[in-house]
Amino acid sequence: MISIITPVYNGEKFIESCLQVVIDQNCLEVEHIIVDGGSSDKTVDIIKDKANQYPHIRWISEKDRGQSDAINKGISLAKREIIGVLNVDDFYEINVLNRICQIFKVLPEPSLIVGNCNVCTQKEQLIYINKPSRLRTIDLLLERRVNQDRIIDASFPVNPSAYFYHKSLHQQIGLYKVEAHYVMDIDFLLKAVRSSHVKYFNETWGNYRYYPGTKTFDDSATGMNLVRIKELFNDYIKTLPLMERAQIWLARNINFTFLKIFYFSKHPERLPELIKQRLTKYSRT
Repeated sequence: MISIITPVYNGEKFIESCLQVVIDQNCLEVEHIIVDGGSSDKTVDIIKDKANQYPHIRWISEKDRGQSDAINKGISLAKREIIGVLNVDDFYEINVLNRICQIFKVLPEPSLIVGNCNVCTQKEQLIYINKPSRLRTIDLLLERRVNQDRIIDASFPVNPSAYFYHKSLHQQIGLYKVEAHYVMDIDFLLKAVRSSHVKYFNETWGNYRYYPGTKTFDDSATGMNLVRIKELFNDYIKTLPLMERAQIWLARNINFTFLKIFYFSKHPERLPELIKQRLTKYSRT
């Protein structure tokens, strides 16, 4: 029922534990697809050894164009109807995959389901809990946060270990954008929430190691991640219908409540002419 895809390159430090995490799920309906980018360390040897012991492990090793390309290869190889992406240094909570299979049995297609994710250090010390309970397009683009008791109630799911979706969703939105090396997951989620049945579960499913030396950590440390995300958001907003752009502009620039935003979305003729002019200008930038 479910295909877990793990892209990896020179990941001998984590690959064995990653394979074991899926094995320990004791899920009879899973296949684990490892897409190696031509590692020069012991990664492939470890994969071969585990694959010889466990038939649910499938793998390839060849040069690729980065993480997105590797995931796309995994999707093309996937034989099951549900997709999950597990990066080599991340891991699931106990019995998550059986829970996911149970949930999807009653969901319409295509669906995207999202749970909570523990964000931790390399040594698994908890930094915060990502609880992305608001998953509308406007919520994602505004990226609202509440920080209380080390719980970050952010719109964006921070890691794919905590979300799963129907493989058929890619027929509507395409595959992961290869050139979006740093924001490929954000690009995917923006498209996915508009083309699928989205449901949030207040359950912790994934664990995301956030530490120096990884692309996301290092990109955040330089501030470049904010630049990339802003560019992606601005490009995406231009593709939205006028009234959705109106909601986003109002929320960003005027201290309206969501109730007022909803009201004006239903009565666009009552928007002040000045705002209409600003929206036209904003849509062209």
